[in-house]
Amino acid sequence: MMETTVAGLRIAYERAGTGPPLVLVHGYVGDGKATFQHQIDALSDEFTVVAWDGPGAGESDDPPGSWRMQDFADCLAGFLEALGLERPHVGGLSFGGAIAIEFYRRHPSVPRSLILAGAYAGWAGSLAPDEVQRRLTQAVSMADLPPERFTREVIPTMFSPSATAAMLDGFAANMSSFHPIGLRAMATAVAESDLRDVLPRIMIPTLLLYGDEDARASLAVAEAMNAAIPGSELVVLPGVGHVSTVEAADRVNDEVRSFLRSIR
Repeated sequence: MMETTVAGLRIAYERAGTGPPLVLVHGYVGDGKATFQHQIDALSDEFTVVAWDGPGAGESDDPPGSWRMQDFADCLAGFLEALGLERPHVGGLSFGGAIAIEFYRRHPSVPRSLILAGAYAGWAGSLAPDEVQRRLTQAVSMADLPPERFTREVIPTMFSPSATAAMLDGFAANMSSFHPIGLRAMATAVAESDLRDVLPRIMIPTLLLYGDEDARASLAVAEAMNAAIPGSELVVLPGVGHVSTVEAADRVNDEVRSFLRSIR
C-alpha cells in the first residue's frame, strides 16, 4: 500500500504494472483493493493500474462531512497530478462511476476514456426521488451500526444469489472496517448528484458494464446511461450483481482489456 497527500488528506492506493495508466475508483462501500484486486492482478501486465482508497475509505483519511461530488472529483484530479498520471483511462464502480462523470465535467481534458460499472448519473439523476431518499436514509442510519450488522445489511444488495461464499466473505471482511464519516459523506454526495446534463457532453470512448442481476443499478439505469452518452458501448453481464469486478472478474477484465486496446 502506497500513499500520497491531496488537499491535506492522506490518500492510500495500490499501484502495479507499467504502460498506459488505468485509474480505478471504488464505490461507497469497500476500498480499492477489495473492489479491484482482480483487475490490479490481471491488467497490470499491460497497464499501470492504480486503485485509490477514496477519502473516507480504506486506509485514507476521512473528508469533511460537507464534501459533495465536486470535492471528490477535484480530489481525484489532485491525486492524478500528485502521481504524475497523464491522460489516464478512468474506471469507476457505482459511486466511483459518478465521481468519474463529475471528474469529466470538471476536468474534461484529463481522462482518455471512461469505464463505468454499475454506475449512476448520481442517485438523483438515475433513481426516483422516493428511492433516493430511502437509500440515503438507510446509508446514514447504517453508518452508526456495528460492523457485523452493517455488513449483514449491505452484502445481499451487492452480489447476485449465485455469488460464491468466498466472494461474499472476502468483500464482507473489508466492509467491516468502513468509516462512518466517509460513508455518510459519500452517500450524501451521490444522493444529491444529478449528472444527466453531463452525459451528452462526454466525447471520449466510454464502456458501460452492468450485471443483469444488479439490485442497485438496474438495466433501466444502464440503458438510460447508454442512450445519453454518445457512442458509448454497453456490455451486460449475465447472472452478475452490483460488484461485477469481484463477481465476474475474468469477464470484466476481458471487456476492459479489449476496450482499452481498441483506443490505444
